[in-house]
Amino acid sequence: MHKATSNMAEVLTPIWERVLERPAIRVEDNFFDLGGDSLLAVQLFSEIARICGRELAPVTIYCAPTIAALAAILDQPTAPRLPPLLQLKTGTDAPPVFLAHGLGGTAMDFFQLVKHIRTDRAIYGMQAKGTDGVDEPFDRIEDLAQFHLEAIKDLQPHGPYSLIGYSLGGLVSLEMAQRLTEKGEKVALLAMLESYPHPRFLSLRQRVRLGTRLATHHASTVGRLPIRDALSYIIGPWERRLYVSRDGNGNSPSQLPAGASDTAAMQLARERAYRSLTRYRPRFYGGTIRFVKAEGVTDFPDDPVAVWSSLARKFQVETVPGDHLGILSTHFEKLASVVSRYLREASS
Repeated sequence: MHKATSNMAEVLTPIWERVLERPAIRVEDNFFDLGGDSLLAVQLFSEIARICGRELAPVTIYCAPTIAALAAILDQPTAPRLPPLLQLKTGTDAPPVFLAHGLGGTAMDFFQLVKHIRTDRAIYGMQAKGTDGVDEPFDRIEDLAQFHLEAIKDLQPHGPYSLIGYSLGGLVSLEMAQRLTEKGEKVALLAMLESYPHPRFLSLRQRVRLGTRLATHHASTVGRLPIRDALSYIIGPWERRLYVSRDGNGNSPSQLPAGASDTAAMQLARERAYRSLTRYRPRFYGGTIRFVKAEGVTDFPDDPVAVWSSLARKFQVETVPGDHLGILSTHFEKLASVVSRYLREASS
């Protein structure tokens, strides 16, 4: 280990020990083997920013899971460029599985889900461009899809492909599946988890139904908030997603995804991702969409069949416990069970 890296490792070691609540961590010990998870990664990188004055996306832990590796990154004058694919789980069987994260999130949002998916296949998370602050984020779904397709084709030149997308990532996965099938490639699985187009692309009937329900919900929510929070809620569509109350089904309160952070780069990435959502009109897909709907309805349509059935040759939907965020943050075991079954059936 170089002297500079050694010095940085000495700074990082007590931070790791404090966040992970473990003594005597060695520089080559793996963050995840020590019990680290997505929430602890956020805490870790928050502490690093406070003490070292360097802001890095928490998802960087997948690229540098040891103190030594992270010290080497921090010794560089600029932040590293995150790769478009991050391996979230090793596997012995082919082909791999690809997951696309939602608006404002990172591949780390899938930490708990991946941990509980039962498959011998490797799992990769697609990481949106620009969350590291190195490159400009895309503001079109089509560009996001092409960016990830090029990386996936380097890893897996030909099908069958397994694509799973959560929220905005479902739209990205849909666009990728369309482009693959247009090239004659086989898509064995396209799974969309709580994924919907922007309301402007819904039918008039769907918009009226959604608008009526949201008006009632938002009026109720604003009435319970302090004045300052109520103003933030009213002003911005992103802020509105931060105030979905817990209900009797154990749904988690809506919050920033577990792997997200409030760096300037992440804020810009969220803004561009939202812009891409407002621009994307889904096209008809000539294959099968397997859709997972959250039991708890929040800011999204309550009938995915009405939204998607006319846009796919075959559309299948099932419901899991939780709300839009809770299916990943709280009810991940149930969701993992469904995804595991999808993967088994796609392989048979």
